[in-house]
Order: sequence, then structure tokens, then C-alpha cells
Amino acid sequence: MKLLLATDGSESAEGAAEFLTLFTFSPDDEIIVLHVITEMPYEDDYRRQIMQAMKRVAPKILKASVNVLKKLRANVGIVEVEGVPDAAIMKVADDYHADLIVMGARGIKGIKSIFLGSVTRSVAINSTKPVLVTKSFPRRKTGPIKVMFPTDNSESSLATGRLLVALPFPDKTEVTVMHVEPPVFSDIPEWLAVEINDTLKNDVARLRMKAVEESELILEQACASLRRRFSHVIGLSVQGEPSLAILHEADTAKADLIAVGSRGLRGLKGMLGSVSRRVLGHSECSVLVGKAADR
Repeated sequence: MKLLLATDGSESAEGAAEFLTLFTFSPDDEIIVLHVITEMPYEDDYRRQIMQAMKRVAPKILKASVNVLKKLRANVGIVEVEGVPDAAIMKVADDYHADLIVMGARGIKGIKSIFLGSVTRSVAINSTKPVLVTKSFPRRKTGPIKVMFPTDNSESSLATGRLLVALPFPDKTEVTVMHVEPPVFSDIPEWLAVEINDTLKNDVARLRMKAVEESELILEQACASLRRRFSHVIGLSVQGEPSLAILHEADTAKADLIAVGSRGLRGLKGMLGSVSRRVLGHSECSVLVGKAADR
């Protein structure tokens, strides 16, 4: 497997490198550490001096991430380019045929929440490659990695499941496969549900029974596929607004990683759907965004 780790020397970038140390890479795996020097036209001496300064510190930025990754058995290489950061990251990922782009989300001192910077958001949305955005730093991580994998059997969900199987997770990794059944009447409050006539109630009951059967089948298939790789896999079916349910269950389970399919609009490469976008933006743990293969 080939990973592209984008670094800018920040604490969040160091955290992304630290997160990768949780995996059991082999010498057959490759991690490319990329630093993009932001393109700046040489209109005057001041800009030229800034550009020269950025080029001088670039090797130190790359070395910092490489030092974190030294404990891994994977082959680690470095790449330094100039350009617009998000576009450059996606281009290098394509040029090197990376299987996964890894980036860190940024935090603000004094504020507990972690948000996505514009570059990370752009890459997560627009890249045709899957993207891992790390939000928690595993320096004090003990116990097994806990993965929450919400699936709806879409192409992007299936691709995300295959990516989970391909990634070199430790043997004791715990995976919770989750399916969320949206409420039938999402816009009608419970206290007004009594006004629904009996015929409609019967229709709703049939729809719910069908939804439960479909949910059980989706979970059964996904769990069976993952159990070929992981020894600890459980299924979880819940009802509610998908993004809120995913975030709640991940928080309750103290998940280290949410693996969610992008499920964007057909024909728009890399575009994130509303659920994956909300999960990526609001999750307190790291998020792996799977992308369906181009057709």
C-alpha cells in the first residue's frame, strides 16, 4: 500500500504522522511525505526573501515527519514541490498512484474542538483518492484501535470497507459496523404522529419492517466481509438522522476512527455527501473518507 502524508510542520501534521505509527506496516508498504511550498510570484525582493526562507526550512519540516515514521517498517520517501497546496497534494497523489492521502486537522489552543483547514477540506472534498483526516494524537494510546464503520451498501461504503481490509491495522483492532435507518417521518414531531390515519400507519409499519430487513442484510454482508480480516467485528443498527447518529455512537464507543463513504453526487468526482461532510466537520476523532472508484 502507498500512502501520501502531507505535512506543513504544524502540530496537526505531526499528529498525522503519529497516527500512522498505530498501524503495522511492512517493507512492502510505502509512505511518501510531501511538503508543498506555497507558490509566490517574485514581484519584489520581499517576496523573494520569503520564498527563499520557506525553501530553507522545507527540509526540516520533512525531516520532522520522517523522524516520527522511523519506527515503522514501511519505506519512507520525501517529496518537495511548489504550488497551490490543495491542488499540489492531489496532483502528487495521482502522479505517485497513492492509495490514500493522510492529513491532519488543525486545533486552536484554548479551544477543545478541532476544525478543518481550507486545504484539508478542499482535498477531502475534491480528491478522487480516499482521505484520512487525523484529529486525535495517539501518543498516549493504549488498548485496541476502535473503528466505527457506518455503511449503507453504496459504492463509496463498499470501497471504504475494502480500504479498511487493505490497511495494516493491528490484530486486536475492534470494528463496529453500523447502519442508520432514517426516520420515516423526519419532519413530523412525535406528538403529532397520532394524527396520521390508520391506513398510512399500516403503510409506515410495512416500510419499517422492510427497512429493518434491509438493515439486517446490509450489516450481515458487511460484517461477514470484515470478519475475514478482523477478529472483533460487531453490527449495530440504529434509527435517526444519519450524521447525528454516527457522531453519537462514535462518541459513546470512544472510537479512534470513523470510516465513512463519501457518497457524493454522481458525475462529481470526489464530492462529499451531506452525511460524510458533517461527520468530517464535527467528529472529535479521526475520519477516513472512502471514495468509490472512477467508472
